[in-house]
Amino acid sequence: MPFANFKVPEKTLTPEQKEEIVTRTTELYVEIYGERARTNTMVLVEEVADGGWGISGNVLTLAMLGEAATTDTSDA
Repeated sequence: MPFANFKVPEKTLTPEQKEEIVTRTTELYVEIYGERARTNTMVLVEEVADGGWGISGNVLTLAMLGEAATTDTSDA
């Protein structure tokens, strides 16, 4: 059974965005494994509480992520 687990910061996605993650992930598995994968694909979107995760030994918060988004000067 194909399985995908997305862990995201709490309260950062709308129900519609979560639905899109589930739909698009399922479609990706179907593209790779064929239509037989559709009925068995499980996608889990888990919300992690603020401050409940980190990168490089640093605990991250929504406030920190907000600051990073507003100070990002890279060209996309």
